[in-house]
Order: sequence, then C-alpha cells, then structure tokens
Amino acid sequence: MPKVLVIDDDPAVRTFLAKSLQGQDYEVIVASDGKTGLDMARSLRPGLIICDWLMPGMDGLSVCRHIKADPAMTTTFFILLSARGEVEDRVKGLDTGADDFLAKPVDFSELRARVRAGLRLHQVSEDLHLQKQILETELHEAADYVRSLLPATLNDKVLIDSRFLPSRQLGGDCFDYFWLDPDFLVMYLLDVSGHGLGAALPSISVLNVLRSQSLPDVNFYQPHAVLKALNETFQMNDQNEKYFTIWYGVYNRTRRQLMYSSGGHPPAILITPTNGQLQVSRLRTPNLPIGMLSEAEFSSDRQTVPPNSILYIFSDGVYETFDYENQQQFDEIWGLDAFVELLLTHSPKGNLDDVLQDIQAMRGKITFPDDLSLLKIEFP
Repeated sequence: MPKVLVIDDDPAVRTFLAKSLQGQDYEVIVASDGKTGLDMARSLRPGLIICDWLMPGMDGLSVCRHIKADPAMTTTFFILLSARGEVEDRVKGLDTGADDFLAKPVDFSELRARVRAGLRLHQVSEDLHLQKQILETELHEAADYVRSLLPATLNDKVLIDSRFLPSRQLGGDCFDYFWLDPDFLVMYLLDVSGHGLGAALPSISVLNVLRSQSLPDVNFYQPHAVLKALNETFQMNDQNEKYFTIWYGVYNRTRRQLMYSSGGHPPAILITPTNGQLQVSRLRTPNLPIGMLSEAEFSSDRQTVPPNSILYIFSDGVYETFDYENQQQFDEIWGLDAFVELLLTHSPKGNLDDVLQDIQAMRGKITFPDDLSLLKIEFP
C-alpha cells in the first residue's frame, strides 16, 4: 500500500488533510514540521508528499530540495501546499522540484484527485525505474560476456597486450589473435557502426565466424580473401543497417613478413627502430567498410617487420575528434597525427595503461563518446 506523507505546522490543516484522505487505497502519515517530515520521508519512502510552503524552521521549499536530491526518492511525487497563487511563486516552486501545487483553502475533491493522479505518476516512475535497473543488470551481464570472448594476453613468440573500453556497457568493437599454425599469427580488430547491444551482437557474430574459421572456401592466410568473404556474408541490408570496419593481418614469423588488409579502418601503426631513431609506417589498404557494397573488391599489402618492432592496432575511438554526446568538436590538437606522436613517446617500453592515461588527460575525460580498443604487438 503506497504511503502519503502530510507535512504542515497547522494542526487544523493536518487534521483536515489526513481525514480527507482516509478510506483510500493508501496509508496517510503526518508530520508537524519540515525537519520531522524530512526524517520520516527518508525512513518511510512515501510515494507522495503534501508539504506546506510556509513553515517555521525548514520550509516547504527546503524539504522539496532535500527530497529531490535524494536518489532513494527520485520517484516520490511532491505537492506543494500554499496560499500563494502568483505565477512567479509557482515558477519558483517548480524550479525547486515540486511536481504539483494545491492552493489554500484546499478543496476536498481537488485534493483527492491530485493525490490519485500523483500516485499514478509515482507508480509509473517506479515501474520505469525497475525496468531500467533490470535492463542495466542485463547489459552488465552481456558486457561481461563480451569481455569473456576477448583473447588473453599473448606471450608466445610475439607479445600482445590489449585494452577494451566500451562507450556504454556494450560496444561495437571486437578483436582477436591466434595462431593459424606454428608459423602464422592472425590478428584483427573490427568496429561495428553505432553503440550498445545493436552494435555488440554483429560484432560477436563476426568474431565467432573468424575464430571458428567457418567462412566457406576462404583462405584465412589471405587477408583480402577474408574481407571479401565477410563483405558477402555481412551485408548491411541483412544486418539491421549495420556495417563495420576491420583491420586484418597475418604475420609470418619465419619470414618476418606481415600481410594485411583494412576495410575502412584506421591504419595500423608500425614503429620500427632504425639507426637509433623510430620510424613510423601507417599500414592501410584503400578498401570500403564491410557490408556497404556487395560487389566491393578488396586488396592486401605486405610489410617486412624488423626485430624489436611494435605494431599498434586500434579503433577510431582512440583519436576521435568529434564528441557525439555533446555534438561538438574536441580540441583541434587531437586526432590521428597527435595519437601517433603519443605512441612514439611511449615506444618501445611504455605500456597501454600509460597510453590510455595520457589520452584521458589530453581529452579531459575518463570515459569516451565512442568505443575504444587498442592492441600492442611486439615482435622480438
């Protein structure tokens, strides 16, 4: 049974309000001052509060501020009781957080109608709040599942470390790396358009297809062949208008050669020590994102990987210059070029946590408007 709390310093008004509301499908509780009423509200969590504006000590506006600032009472409906009828007074009350007004002297029928309406809104808010909690719990569980699919750090012949920071509980980024045979290592990172569950589901589907090597008649040693098969399988018309970008590479450790192909994805950055200096190579092929055009063709390229080289593969959330959440541009100094310079400052001995901390410092944010994935592959 919902509770209705009446707060008024006038005994006659308290009695009138309490008796007027008796016999309804809710419990009526009364308090004689603002401080007592606030304490009772915090203890009993009423669905609706009727509070007088003018009271000695803590007045109705102060009670309202405290109620609306309490996360435990965000759905409590607050009716401000006042003899003030001016528009500016009502505006002040609404700005404070009051949901409704009752004018003195209180009309019996209006009182009951306002309370019934307020409790209906309270129940709707409670139901929405519960559904939100259930959804958030399910999203956290789904996010844990996605993270469980990502590969562990690799310390076998090459060293691979990774970080994944979704913009929400779920993201459209995904990556993997595994040995096709003792000499060939495959590595890839993909980024599905959009965010949330709608982006995470196709991302997981692609990961499972590549991990199981279930694309028919595809040579997984040939990056362009893999991208072509993915493009035929995951056309956006059949994927709820979702497309994705991908960087896919295969490393031959005996020849120290990397074959790679990218579909609309940012270039991988290879940092190589040469004559005491660090040389940067941007590894990218001019291919379309996966799913946009069914007849698209894809190409691969090759890169020799000298000893002690480091390869970074990442999604564009690392250096995104536009804040989609606030619809504004980030500082002009940030972008891909600035990110590459940052990688140089952390090579060869810097770790990914240091890189992320610097990105957060430069962007002035702990979280990001887009998913962020980053791989670091060291070739001894």
